[in-house]
Amino acid sequence: MERCYPVAIVTLLCGLLIFAMALTVARTHAKTGIPAPAMTGDPLLERAIRAHSNTLEWLPIFLPAMWLFAIYWSAVWAAGLGLLWLVGRVAYFAGYLSAPLKRYPGFFAQAVATFALLLGALGRIAYLALS
Repeated sequence: MERCYPVAIVTLLCGLLIFAMALTVARTHAKTGIPAPAMTGDPLLERAIRAHSNTLEWLPIFLPAMWLFAIYWSAVWAAGLGLLWLVGRVAYFAGYLSAPLKRYPGFFAQAVATFALLLGALGRIAYLALS
């Protein structure tokens, strides 16, 4: 189990990231004067909510892929790709808040990390199952 410490740390950092994004959405509600549960009315609020929601949508794809990659390949590589995902999500969120077109570099980085983990884990599991 000790070999999974890096992946466990990245998983917990993901939780902190989601929490930080939720706080940003709450602060944006206050900043725009649009009380919850309203989700529309100001482009900044709509972008904050959408960027947070998009991160939540990717989480159930990313987390199992990272853990399975760690189990079937390497915990260190899984954690490294997990950190790339985190950096990509932060860049995506910050970019989206400043201007919608600035979200693409972060989205690309996290998508590359996710698909490397997903396809790596799937390929290794299939290989082992068919061997």
